Amino acid sequence: MIKWSTANTAAGPFTAVVDADDVVLASGWTARLDELVPQISRDLLSAAPRESADLGPVTRAIRDYHAGDVRAIDEIPVRQRSGEFLEHAWEVLRKVPAGEPVSYTEFATLAGRPQAVRAAAAACARNAAALFVPCHRVLRSDGSLGGFRWGLPVKRWLLDHERTTA
Repeated sequence: MIKWSTANTAAGPFTAVVDADDVVLASGWTARLDELVPQISRDLLSAAPRESADLGPVTRAIRDYHAGDVRAIDEIPVRQRSGEFLEHAWEVLRKVPAGEPVSYTEFATLAGRPQAVRAAAAACARNAAALFVPCHRVLRSDGSLGGFRWGLPVKRWLLDHERTTA
């Protein structure tokens, strides 16, 4: 069964969608499920998600992260589907440490394709599992924020939060 739940956080409402194994399929700073479901690969969405009051370890990780334990998200499993490079890039993003953001150019290099800066940016833009795959930790080469599906104020809050608590 696919479940979803929304938690109130200091950065705003945060919703996660998980599969029967409590693996995150999509997440972000919204209370609207309809903003997340289209981001999930069709082959991972076996049924319509059902609302749940709590997602166990995922809900705990969301609350703990926002309360200051920025590493609480690190061990939560995530499942996304796309092409080989995007899937690899998402795994690489999970290794970017909290409080140590990288540029899109550095991210492309970490992902093994230094010339593929646009592809690295696309990995961030197409990431369905925000927070758990921390695309907010990627900045423009001049240090400015760049884009973020959930808004630049949320991205700034996350980076400040990680800088002061990591």
